[in-house]
Amino acid sequence: MVHSQTNGDDSVRPWGRYEVLQESSSHKVKAIHVLPGKRLSYQRHEKRAEHWFIVKGSAEVTLDGAIKHLEAGDTVDIPIRALHRIANSGVDELLFVEVQTGTYFGEDDIERVEDDFGR
Repeated sequence: MVHSQTNGDDSVRPWGRYEVLQESSSHKVKAIHVLPGKRLSYQRHEKRAEHWFIVKGSAEVTLDGAIKHLEAGDTVDIPIRALHRIANSGVDELLFVEVQTGTYFGEDDIERVEDDFGR
């Protein structure tokens, strides 16, 4: 089983890392760094929606089975309960900002449907 490490507000994952930039009862904002060739799990959330803004790099986003290719400056909205995944389709690190809105922002509000790391 793959475990994560947390160093202060920085959390290391097998696909890269994220930093929590801001957190309140109404939202959470993260900077997410994805290593080349890596992807996050295909997942959904019951209590939060997400908005992604690509800062640098190339991304392949899967949203309810539909695939989109995004570059720096592009955005995508992830509704509550929508299946979604982001992959780094480039040769450099992918950086995107994730804005979560909803009623709960814990890492345990993740239903993984498919995961490259057996989580």
